[in-house]
Amino acid sequence: MRLVGIRGRAMADAAAQTPTGMSAVLGGDEEAILTRLSELGLSPANYNGGGQLVVAGELAGLDALATEPVKGTRVIPLQVAGAFHTSFMGSAVAALRDAVSTVTPADPDITLWTNRDGSVVSDGSQALTYLVDQVSSPVRWDLCMASFADQGITGLIELAPAGALTGLAKRGLRGVPTVAVKTPDDLDAAVALLNGEAA
Repeated sequence: MRLVGIRGRAMADAAAQTPTGMSAVLGGDEEAILTRLSELGLSPANYNGGGQLVVAGELAGLDALATEPVKGTRVIPLQVAGAFHTSFMGSAVAALRDAVSTVTPADPDITLWTNRDGSVVSDGSQALTYLVDQVSSPVRWDLCMASFADQGITGLIELAPAGALTGLAKRGLRGVPTVAVKTPDDLDAAVALLNGEAA
């Protein structure tokens, strides 16, 4: 929890250095979108799958993208404080890397996927390195879902604050039951899914 607090404060400090933001880009051709981002000095921040890409950068670039969107896309500005998962978070990476230098993590006892590239991580130190690097690199939820499918997962439970990932999984992992634990009232459904009782 100490690292969570340091991460949050460091990201907030990084976001305050330059006015930046994020927008969701729905639909369109991914390569055409990435080309346009490069032209505008923007970066992909979240590859969400299902035709959704979250992009980030300086506000002028985001405004230009919204004013002249890539053909076949819809651009939705997001109410966030900065360009997370991009190079604008460089100072946060440095602060977090310094904080984790004294941590000796154990190796995971359960399967742990990294949203760096959807791969399984079995080494605790590597997982910690990925966690630090992820602050300024894109989230690859699309690759996580592909890996989940390859591994044959039978259900997905998202812990609070919840809803975004299970919403994406309903499109990217069709037929896989999901539970978003938003309040204690959702715990029974999560337990049922764990016990193989959910539809």
